[in-house]
Amino acid sequence: MKKLLLLLYSLLPCTLLAQTIISDNQVAGAFPVVASGHTATIIYDREDDPLIQITANLFAGDIQMVSGHKPVLLSSIGSAKSLIIIGTIGRSKLIQQLISAKKINVDKLKDKWEGYQVQVVKSPFKGVDEALVIAGSDKRGAAYGVFELSKQIGVSPWYWWADVPVKQKAAIYVRAQTPFTDAPKVKYRGVFINDEAPAFSRWTKEKFGGVNHLVYEKVFELLLRLKANYLWPAMWNNAFNDDDKMNPVLADKWGIVMGTSHHEPMLRAQQEWKRYGKGAWDYEKNDSLLRSFWRQGIVNMGKHESLVTIGMRGDGDKPMTEGTAITLLERIVNDQRQIIQDVTGKPASQTPQIWALYKEVQDYYDKGMRVPDDVTLLLSDDNWGNLRKLPKLNDKPRSGGYGIYYHFDYVGDPRNYKWINTNNIVRVWEQMHLAWEYQVKQVWVVNVGDLKPMEFPISFFLDYAWNPTKWNEDNLNTYYTRWAESQFGAGQAKEIGDIMRLYARYAARRKPELVDANTYSIENYGEAQTVVNEFSELLARAEKVNAALPRAYRDAFYELVLHPLKANANLHEMYQSVALNRWYAGRNNIIANTYANKAKQLYKNDSLLSLQYNKELAGGKWNHMMDQVHIGYRIWSDPPVNKMPEVKYVAADASAENKTVVTGAVKTAEPLIPSNTKVHVFFEKDGYVAIEAEHFSKAVNSGDITWKIIPDIGRTGSGISPFPVTAATQQPGLNNPHTEYDFYSYDSGEVRVAAYFSPTLNFHNEEEGLQYAISVDDEKPQIITINTYKDVNVWRGWVADNIIIKKSAHHILAPGKHTLKYWMVQPGIVLQKLVIDLGGEKPSYLGPPETLKK
Repeated sequence: MKKLLLLLYSLLPCTLLAQTIISDNQVAGAFPVVASGHTATIIYDREDDPLIQITANLFAGDIQMVSGHKPVLLSSIGSAKSLIIIGTIGRSKLIQQLISAKKINVDKLKDKWEGYQVQVVKSPFKGVDEALVIAGSDKRGAAYGVFELSKQIGVSPWYWWADVPVKQKAAIYVRAQTPFTDAPKVKYRGVFINDEAPAFSRWTKEKFGGVNHLVYEKVFELLLRLKANYLWPAMWNNAFNDDDKMNPVLADKWGIVMGTSHHEPMLRAQQEWKRYGKGAWDYEKNDSLLRSFWRQGIVNMGKHESLVTIGMRGDGDKPMTEGTAITLLERIVNDQRQIIQDVTGKPASQTPQIWALYKEVQDYYDKGMRVPDDVTLLLSDDNWGNLRKLPKLNDKPRSGGYGIYYHFDYVGDPRNYKWINTNNIVRVWEQMHLAWEYQVKQVWVVNVGDLKPMEFPISFFLDYAWNPTKWNEDNLNTYYTRWAESQFGAGQAKEIGDIMRLYARYAARRKPELVDANTYSIENYGEAQTVVNEFSELLARAEKVNAALPRAYRDAFYELVLHPLKANANLHEMYQSVALNRWYAGRNNIIANTYANKAKQLYKNDSLLSLQYNKELAGGKWNHMMDQVHIGYRIWSDPPVNKMPEVKYVAADASAENKTVVTGAVKTAEPLIPSNTKVHVFFEKDGYVAIEAEHFSKAVNSGDITWKIIPDIGRTGSGISPFPVTAATQQPGLNNPHTEYDFYSYDSGEVRVAAYFSPTLNFHNEEEGLQYAISVDDEKPQIITINTYKDVNVWRGWVADNIIIKKSAHHILAPGKHTLKYWMVQPGIVLQKLVIDLGGEKPSYLGPPETLKK
């Protein structure tokens, strides 16, 4: 019954999932925000938190943008017959009067963090006919309730940051006779503006005079509209508290919880040490000055709501010196907590703190270093979206809980990636679902680089953090459509959502900074041409949508959909042209010159696309946001400028005898398969069998363990994984959980099976790593580990290729039909593809195309 209810829930329209309470038409009992040219009056208590006044003013502006009519704002009840009341429980006298008079019941908000309730109340006060009451359990709760209504009436959270037009309405009604309540499930949800040079830094300097309170107020508003509450500020040559003294003041006023990055302890930026620090960043040699430096950070904090990073890394985001003693690090933490206690006058446990187990710091933890129980352990991914560590279900609970530091952007090994969005939200969901199920619920913070152009994954990350139970493998694809509808309206939402879904899968195959002329094979399986065709076909669909959209939506569509698609399509075609140029030039074929010229034009087109983004969008509003170098990498770090890949020319009088044209693999006859077969059946082709994991012939579930398809998580399709992700280890064999794949071969003998996995890491640090098992026909299953490694170059290959490929040897006794069985051993593993090499597989990046009998 439970599974049936979950299925029905997953099939609900996205509007129902969103719990829409806004109507454009008058319905019985609905509250008229705007009707017949008149607006309700907004009222708040001036003694309430300052954020309430900010929110009330923004809401009035939102209503005006939507309807053309701006509500009157009051701080006391006047003569208005229709009121919108905004306030917090315990601080707003208006809200308290309604509670005392039993006009509203806020029991559901009791002890809630950032909860809100929206309700229509008849005759709330003497002389007032009706009121729309937006009550928050705290200041941010009230703000989130208001901004949920703003979003539903047609103001996208990205109205300023992505130029999304506000949807016009002549009338606005709220259907909330029954109280509508909501609250977040992850406590601290936020972003890290990082790696912000050259784009964000140049842009802010030109538009705001620097990374100051003027730009941060725009960031604060965006965070609240996205129901976030936490920020790590920009830190490349920037110091939030020191650069502009209004920064922390306004953060507090806007209700944003501030922190500092994983290597900036005690609320002091790295730049502040460069400016004011004396001596070495070394606690053994300079502990007194470091304590004084850190103390000032806590003094500066005052009563501002903050999450204090504790611990210590090397100067400049580097490891501590090799052999650093755990006892020293524990002493550093103890000393920092003593500073916190001394300055605040409260036990250190009453000031929220995080210890980031980032990079080498996790090694200290694994070797036994511990911090007090009230400190949140901020776990991390590997900078490429793969979680490194998660608590076990039987670990002793911590009062400070656990958090995750995640990445949509990165500067470092094996390659910087910070140009455009290449994050597949399905993979984000799959990894953060692991975090949620393993009780990581205190802090979710994501590195978003320059903020733009990560709008879409930022929205998903924060929406998912708000309610991780809302999105699952069955309904995740509806998120694209829902988000597209919020930005562009219902008319083209399904098509835009589908374009974004496919783009995410294509772009995530390999970061653009890692793509070159050798990435995709131009000879085998027509791979390079297939990739180019996929981008080209998707771009054609996007251009068609763009032409059909009202002109007001063109800038937003270019920023959010069209530019990343155009840029990636152009880049891949350029590298394909370079590859073909070199192939023909190596054969002294004059066709090489055609591809050399084409590659040069495509290289020029790349700069023109950046120029269009910088100079033409919204009258140059986003100038410099596309300044990031992305062509010509040789090592992990940025090259000085984009550099055209080398091409070769063939002399005009070159031999014309070689007219060879690059082709794909030669087709062979298909084996005889019974025509009445109704399940997925695969056949040998050119000495291999290729199978997308989702196309199993049979899935065997066992007990509570169920095989589920995770859509579009693979490089060439979807993936499969056993659920729940917290299931116990299984012994392969008999009727234990497994999937089966029927295939036909021409021959018998030794074969090798390559299993393609998402690059999941050994997140419980088990000695044997995460494991699966595989067998062919009736042989004993082979248990194989996917992710134990000692050589960092192995990891580099996994994340660069966005895949882990494991191979096993098997023996086929006779030609004909066979069954490959893929067995669950542990959960948390995502299988994307299987390739059976019978002697004919050729080198390629994505593996041979599927040999499914249609």
